[in-house]
Amino acid sequence: ASNHPLSRMLYDYLPIPVLQNKSANNSNKLKVDAFEEITGKGIQAAIFGYQIQIGSEEFCKPELAISSPSIERVGERTSVHIKINDVYYGKFIFNNQYREGLEELFKCLKNNYQIKVLSGDNEGERTTLERLLPKGTELIFNQKPEQKLEFIKNLQEKGRNVMMVGDGLNDAGALAQSNVGVSVSENVNVFSPACDAILDASEFQRLNYFLKLSKNSITTIKMSFALSLLYNVVGLLFAITGNLLPLVAAIIMPLSTITIVSFVTVMSSFYARNK
Repeated sequence: ASNHPLSRMLYDYLPIPVLQNKSANNSNKLKVDAFEEITGKGIQAAIFGYQIQIGSEEFCKPELAISSPSIERVGERTSVHIKINDVYYGKFIFNNQYREGLEELFKCLKNNYQIKVLSGDNEGERTTLERLLPKGTELIFNQKPEQKLEFIKNLQEKGRNVMMVGDGLNDAGALAQSNVGVSVSENVNVFSPACDAILDASEFQRLNYFLKLSKNSITTIKMSFALSLLYNVVGLLFAITGNLLPLVAAIIMPLSTITIVSFVTVMSSFYARNK
């Protein structure tokens, strides 16, 4: 039930038993008696009396098994830890892979925006990110959900307009606090109530294009208001001077609406084509 990126990666990686015979006994399907996703920590569930915890090192307390020689201590790596009935079993280690077009996207965004990266992971990826991202990009690691939210609050108190882009439940508070919250989702059908917009993960590299399109949309709205005002001022001048016949007025009135709608449609299509 978890939509955290690491949860989905682990789910796709693990071999899930599939029944070849649909009429066979469903004994290999386990009933989950309880399930809870704890923001910033992980998930826990009860299955047939077993208490299972999956998540961060702090959440699963791997120090209970630190003396075990079979546990490989890996430092600055993204990992998901497993504990069952208070016994620590180990961890899955993830090799980070960044979304296609990330480097080019950040170069474009850097021209118009101040970029900051807030990550709940450790600093193991700092060197890689510094190579990928434009110089001057602020990188802040080991951030808990409440710390991300507080960071955005501090920026807003300084008069900044903040757009937050996040892809996990840990970002929910920060997405809600920001002036504009954009949730990047592998499955756009998953509802994210904390955000203002949902961006399909496959379109992530086009984020700068969408930002430009939104600004151009505001420009189109302003131009349509100006055109409408001009249209009505001209019509009013003809009316008060007695040069506007009732029949002509009856024709011009709906025609003004058609003109504005056509103008907005044409301009929107023009801006959409010009990336």
